[in-house]
Amino acid sequence: MFGSTEVAILLGALLLMVFAGVHIAISLGMAAALGIYLMQGDIDVVHTFIANTAYEALRDYVFAVIPLFMLMGEFLAKCGAARDLFALTNRLAKKIPGRLAVATVMANAVFAFVTGVSIAAAAAFSRIAYPEMKRYGYDKRFGLGCIAGSACLGMLIPPSVLMIVWGVLTEQAIGKIFMAGIIPGFILVVFYCAYIIGAAYLKPEWVGGGARHAQVQSEVEISDAEFRALLISTGLVLLLVGLTLGGIWLGFFTPTEGAGVGAALALLLALCKGMRGKEIYQVILSVGRTSAPLLILLFCAQLYSRVLSMTGITGMVNDFFVGSGLGLFGVLAVMVLIWFILGMLIDSISIILLTVPVFAPVAGALGMDPLAFTILGILAIEAGLLTPPFGILAFTVKAALPQEATLADIFRGSMPYWICLLIVIVVIALFPQSATWLPNLGVTIAK
Repeated sequence: MFGSTEVAILLGALLLMVFAGVHIAISLGMAAALGIYLMQGDIDVVHTFIANTAYEALRDYVFAVIPLFMLMGEFLAKCGAARDLFALTNRLAKKIPGRLAVATVMANAVFAFVTGVSIAAAAAFSRIAYPEMKRYGYDKRFGLGCIAGSACLGMLIPPSVLMIVWGVLTEQAIGKIFMAGIIPGFILVVFYCAYIIGAAYLKPEWVGGGARHAQVQSEVEISDAEFRALLISTGLVLLLVGLTLGGIWLGFFTPTEGAGVGAALALLLALCKGMRGKEIYQVILSVGRTSAPLLILLFCAQLYSRVLSMTGITGMVNDFFVGSGLGLFGVLAVMVLIWFILGMLIDSISIILLTVPVFAPVAGALGMDPLAFTILGILAIEAGLLTPPFGILAFTVKAALPQEATLADIFRGSMPYWICLLIVIVVIALFPQSATWLPNLGVTIAK
């Protein structure tokens, strides 16, 4: 068991490295090695511990889930899934006020089932949705805020990289976490669309209201033949996602097997849509370059998590929060605040790696359902990505459209979506069944 001095040294060294710009994987690995050395005083024990953890981590089949789901998403994204989804939802929403913004939210929700990465969604829809919004005469702040805000759905709706990382760290069933995100994800979609429609009624100039709007609308409508082609294309994507996630939910295959099925079917769909050998090679290479560092991150995070447990730091933090008298909701408020602050400074995966090994046991000790806490945490971390001054999603939209608006405009436009995220966090805290009902239903059906 560590004393207060050793705890201060270990946590201080980790935070110093992170905020000094040392890569998060190196920071976690070095902090873990330091913790073992302070506890045992023998460098050979440190070597053995790292080797054993690496062997156990990398032989786990769950590590294949991330690159396989990323491969599925990349194949579908490269064959135009985001573009088709936006065009189709725009056509279906033509009678709704603020149709382009609503179409952006709905397309992001479906696209989240494909990619599971918020930054990818923000970059894609900045280039796909915003030119149409600009053509319709949408207010810049309103349009760019919608793109940044709705991109948060990418990490909440499965298959999400954040969900996989969280599941690996906490040793929860990834399939259950996937299912837990669906209902809260659609609750968030409802809040987003309600805000957009309300804004369109109250401020029609934000959505290009007037004669020019009607004129442009008639210019850009797609034909019935194009609509049928989009319907078939999108239907195939939804069928693929349904087979993959439905198979996991019903217990027909594990998340790893489901990811493999999804990647194989996505490859077939990409081939049918004209993708050729060179493009396939580029997709595989891109996924390898992205997922390999992530797997190293996961190994270092597991190392760090084990050290926290062995040194007693997790127990000390647990005792502090449980004995603080704040109660469950008070402790959750503190955690959410910390996630908001970290979300302004570092990326989502790094936040999970740093905080979840400490926060998850505390929430469990206070009686919070692990699945509900997972979704609540992901929502809070995603809200941090919209929080000024360093919200990464706003910077992503700005990078994709450097001449269109200032960062301040994007942040102001995305604040209503940040508020919606906060409301859904409160909903899950008060009604955890909104996250746990579907996974428990899946277990019942599977039996």
